[in-house]
Amino acid sequence: LNHSAWRATFGATSHLLEETLPTKDPFKLFDVWFGEVARLKGKLSFEEINAVSVSTVSAEGRPSSRMVLLKSHDETGFTFCTNYGSRKGTELAENAYAAMLFYWPQLHRQVRVEGVIEKIPENQSDDYWNARPIASRISAKASDQSTVIPDREHLTRRQQELEQAVESQGEDAAAKPVGCGGLLLRPTYFEFWQGQQNRMHDRISFSTKIPASESTDFIRSSDRPGWLMFRLAP
Repeated sequence: LNHSAWRATFGATSHLLEETLPTKDPFKLFDVWFGEVARLKGKLSFEEINAVSVSTVSAEGRPSSRMVLLKSHDETGFTFCTNYGSRKGTELAENAYAAMLFYWPQLHRQVRVEGVIEKIPENQSDDYWNARPIASRISAKASDQSTVIPDREHLTRRQQELEQAVESQGEDAAAKPVGCGGLLLRPTYFEFWQGQQNRMHDRISFSTKIPASESTDFIRSSDRPGWLMFRLAP
């Protein structure tokens, strides 16, 4: 297949301009954008608007990415859950820096977030686990995420064993495993990307550090203390 010429044609969208931003606080701006997507839920062709790509880097410098579901976000950062023994869990134990990428194609928008990962308190991890449907808890507990297994039947058998245990013993049989829990990404960088026609996209970034650039005269203060705002060429 010759896919070198495959290119989406962007419809007309409003430009992302510094002077018309609803806020110059990156945390609040993300909340505005996420809220706009959430209000369109059911009208969009993708189902999981809280799906986000999480990228980690091993101690050897090898990157890896995967999609997870965002559990919550606030002014401290972005929370998702995992098995701490999974590839992302072990890589983050070695190197706590990570990146997230949200992509909402029908709105022609992306948000990149970079920062440092930390574990959330155990009681919060318990709350997230217990909020899952029981079938999801069983499936998660049946899977030692990222470990090598012999075949699909191995998972099915383990799942059935847990289903029987829940039926006879109650939901405590599907209690959260010790190695599962939540992770919080505390941001140090945001980039808000608005797609435009003919590749002239808008990119407005926020950072806790001055970027390496000759155009430092164009760096602005944001509405959040300690953060700077600047535009990037597409």
